[in-house]
Amino acid sequence: MKNHLTASLLAIAGAAQAHITLDQPEAPAGSSYRAVFKVGHGCEGGAATKEIVVTLPEGLRGAKPMPKPGWTLTTKQRPLKTPYDSHGKPVTEELAEVRWMAQGEANHLPDAWYDEFILRASLPAEPGELAFAVRQVCTQGEWNWAELPTAANPKPRAPAVKLKVMPARVEGHVH
Repeated sequence: MKNHLTASLLAIAGAAQAHITLDQPEAPAGSSYRAVFKVGHGCEGGAATKEIVVTLPEGLRGAKPMPKPGWTLTTKQRPLKTPYDSHGKPVTEELAEVRWMAQGEANHLPDAWYDEFILRASLPAEPGELAFAVRQVCTQGEWNWAELPTAANPKPRAPAVKLKVMPARVEGHVH
């Protein structure tokens, strides 16, 4: 009985750790944000990661991914619901998806290794929560980290990567 309980607790602990996270899960509204997606494992059975696809939530401005040596970087745009002006130029589209794909087996991310995939963007002016869907494609299988908690499933098995946008910091005079 004791061994069964220990195995069950380890399985639960492993499942709780088994997702992609942000290095900084909170940031102030309206700030420039460096999203560092931490990949700490491969897929089931120890399969190596060969592709990471991040779907960005609406509302990020000027998002730009960081290239990664040994990985091909591609992006997709989507039209903005409300275009805006940036440095005198109209902006009508925003970054919708970033895809990093390993350039051959030598660049796969083994299950036992850790790596980061990075992009930067300006956050919305209003506080709230942003959810990034991250698809992790492995040599065998994949994880689609896109589930949001519901009343029926408060702790999803493959949760989306969340960023809590906090109220903007007010810089005041301090004595």
